[in-house]
Amino acid sequence: MEKIDFKKELKYLYKASAKEVSVVEVPPMNFLVIEGHGDPNTSSEYMEAIEAIYPVAYALKFKVKKSKGIDYVVMLLEGLWWTDDPAQFSMDNKEIWNWTAMIMQPEHVTKEMYEEAVAEVGKKKDLRALTKMRLETYEEGLSVQILHMGPYAEEGPTIARLHDYIKDHGYRFNGKHHEIYLSDPRKTAPEKLKTILRQPVTS
Repeated sequence: MEKIDFKKELKYLYKASAKEVSVVEVPPMNFLVIEGHGDPNTSSEYMEAIEAIYPVAYALKFKVKKSKGIDYVVMLLEGLWWTDDPAQFSMDNKEIWNWTAMIMQPEHVTKEMYEEAVAEVGKKKDLRALTKMRLETYEEGLSVQILHMGPYAEEGPTIARLHDYIKDHGYRFNGKHHEIYLSDPRKTAPEKLKTILRQPVTS
């Protein structure tokens, strides 16, 4: 059985240059999502979200493989980050951040499969964030993105490059700051972390 890697199927969305900003058109895609608030480095709520989202993602992978004969690589963790007042968004004040932890799901995943997976995971583990999880479609449309190399805490200059590109090319912000985590921080040195930074825009 061939294993599908959607990172390769959707290379234009999951591969970016660190040297230059690229413009992409992001189609509607389905995601497991959990929303929360606070500094991801210290928030127990964020840790609980990560602990819940991965087991459900893997449970769905096995359900699709068993019921439809389709195998695929579980997708990357992604995150949306914003503040109630956009002018207050700062790398130095993460306590006021809102966030969405998310993992893309292939179109083979149905609502029924999702509900079964959540129930099965819930029977095996006491995961508080399961009650906050949703399966929903997210559509960004026109967006710009760039690859950040290095620690998350040092994203500021890369974000500034992205924002300068938006202003210089006559775009306007049209959504939440989006990060796609290409590296596992548990296994990767901070200076080698790779993160795609994406910002939806309108012309």
